[in-house]
Amino acid sequence: MARHGGRGWYGRVLAAAVGVTAVAAVTSVWTAQAGPVGAGQAGAGAPAHPSAAASAPARVSVDIAHASDHGARGVNITIDDGPDPSWTPQILQVLRENGVKATFCMVGTQAKAHPDLVKAVVADGHRLCDHTVSHDTTMDKKPDSYQSQQILDAERMITEASGGVRPQYYRAPGGAFTPYSRDLAASHGMRPLGWNVDTKDFERPGTAAIVAAVKNEVSNGPTILFHDAGGDRSQTVAALREVLPWLRQQGYSFGFPVR
Repeated sequence: MARHGGRGWYGRVLAAAVGVTAVAAVTSVWTAQAGPVGAGQAGAGAPAHPSAAASAPARVSVDIAHASDHGARGVNITIDDGPDPSWTPQILQVLRENGVKATFCMVGTQAKAHPDLVKAVVADGHRLCDHTVSHDTTMDKKPDSYQSQQILDAERMITEASGGVRPQYYRAPGGAFTPYSRDLAASHGMRPLGWNVDTKDFERPGTAAIVAAVKNEVSNGPTILFHDAGGDRSQTVAALREVLPWLRQQGYSFGFPVR
């Protein structure tokens, strides 16, 4: 899995997350989480119910997922780094027009800043994925305590922003997984999530290049990586408009990564 370098945007995200890191050093994030919010329950930000721990998700596999729950002809559309007020709504619209459900790998600080978008993603039937607090692609070089803070604080931020819907996957920034991070995520019900097709849309290579990457590489495996934040994502939006119908024409169906 490729690592994405030169992301000045993430320097700003990291700075914004410093306060979160400081808080995390002195408090337990997991015990602060509430269970899923259902009809008649309190919304995000309400105190955790005493029995919230009982609703914690079951442990899942530590193996990095690539396969689709739609089988050999299934593909998984995954969208990283948001939500973003400019681009996430446009991508949601394209997905809606094509009847496609996707997995959104969200940065914790972005989810906290835009809870309305997190809720919109959930309302459209998409799944959530934990993409850490500050998208540090050197996480695999950091202490376990730092990895824990990044993963569990993001899980809490996303869950609260969604109104109680937990992320079902964990994607390490730049693929910087460690045995510890995979085990921690799995113990919180988040399947480690990889990818097979890197469209490199983050580099803005042009709509045609993004589309070509999907067409040329989908035979490598079903999980396709796009982005909805971190800069101008107009090429991504245009590429999705083209590639989603093409995939269906080739006999693919759209699913979610296996859990």
